[in-house]
Amino acid sequence: MYQEERLISIIDYLKENQRISVEQICSLFQVSRDTARRDLVKLNEQGAIIRTRGGAILPTIHDEVKDYSGRLNIVSEEKSMIGRAAASLIREGDRIILDASTTVQSCAEHLPDINCTIITNSINQAEVLSSKQGACIHLLGGKLQKEHRFLYGASVTEKLSCYHVDKALIGVVGISEHGLTIAHEEDGMVKRKIISQAKQVIALADHSKIGRTDFYRYAELSDIDFLITDRLPSEDFQRLLDEQGVELLVAEHEGT
Repeated sequence: MYQEERLISIIDYLKENQRISVEQICSLFQVSRDTARRDLVKLNEQGAIIRTRGGAILPTIHDEVKDYSGRLNIVSEEKSMIGRAAASLIREGDRIILDASTTVQSCAEHLPDINCTIITNSINQAEVLSSKQGACIHLLGGKLQKEHRFLYGASVTEKLSCYHVDKALIGVVGISEHGLTIAHEEDGMVKRKIISQAKQVIALADHSKIGRTDFYRYAELSDIDFLITDRLPSEDFQRLLDEQGVELLVAEHEGT
């Protein structure tokens, strides 16, 4: 195999597994340690990797977090699948908390018109749920984050302390071995409190969020009970979820 072919294969491996060691390069491509190191030097010079002790990782890309209305249109089909699967877990009489995630909004949209109590810090969730005759809605009051349309602050977290619910549904910007992460600390602090008030915590994340780590960690993997996504994650990530006691649910297309 020529070097250029190996370099492409190394990048493909990193996209799937996040990191690679010199020993793994030697084993995968049947090359010497010196050749493996030269491959990493070449990729580093191209800006394609970041060298680590004994190997390499992909460089972090800090994607711009779009505003709420912009995020609603991203992977909307996947969000709809996940939201429908999440809504199927809500039962008559449940007391639940919905956070301000656009994927969680899809759950609100698919929620059947049953008698349930819903607490949220999202003005969008409250608006969607207002059409559900059986839903009793508690909108948490606080400071409004206008761009992302969630309420936050001490008054929100203090009020959350008064509620004890059956289920909490939360969204993520990233979910990885580093836990559940979000771009905004204010949102993350509310999510952390939501988790602490629920008997069962259900995280909703499309496939693009898996293996990703963003700015603020608000929970460990072990803090959630379910992960609902739209594609089967890698075997390594499935194993990690199993080790942390997280049940995986892969949403299906409607009609399948």
